[in-house]
Amino acid sequence: MSGLYKCLLLAGFWAMSFASFAQGSSTVDNLLSTYRLGSGDVVSIRVLGEDDLKREKIRLSDAGTISFPIIGEIRVLGKRVVELEALIADGLRGKYLLNPVVSVTIEEYRPFFVNGQVEKSGAYPFQPGLTIRKAVSLAGGFKERASKEKIFVIREDDKTQTPVKVDQSTIVSPGDIITVEESFF
Repeated sequence: MSGLYKCLLLAGFWAMSFASFAQGSSTVDNLLSTYRLGSGDVVSIRVLGEDDLKREKIRLSDAGTISFPIIGEIRVLGKRVVELEALIADGLRGKYLLNPVVSVTIEEYRPFFVNGQVEKSGAYPFQPGLTIRKAVSLAGGFKERASKEKIFVIREDDKTQTPVKVDQSTIVSPGDIITVEESFF
């Protein structure tokens, strides 16, 4: 095998590996681009070149607000990360900085909840890519009398708070309430 052929083969393998990695991270990237901030989320905020404005691990209040120097209290409930970055940059622009560059990172997502026929009901920290199956595993698994077909989710953003029947491959979102019903047989 010639050296050129080996280089081309190696380059092709690297390109396929990178494409596979990029595709796998696109799910997380997609979540971050559409994710709406809510009460209980923890964020860190950095302003390029301004260490005195850095804020680490700020938990959003029940009202969905945070306090930031110079700007004051900011209502961030329902905003995407990119919208919060723009809001802070706009608040600093002119008053304190000419062209602020703001970076917001989600340090901790608000929890989801599992109850019913699972070993350990309660609140659990959300992780991107979480399914009902994984959420039940975090809660210690199904109890002996659990119905694996009667699983319901109440979505945090559902104003009617109506339980919706789901299967184990359904994606979980922060703030969801998962209920596993009892089987009668």
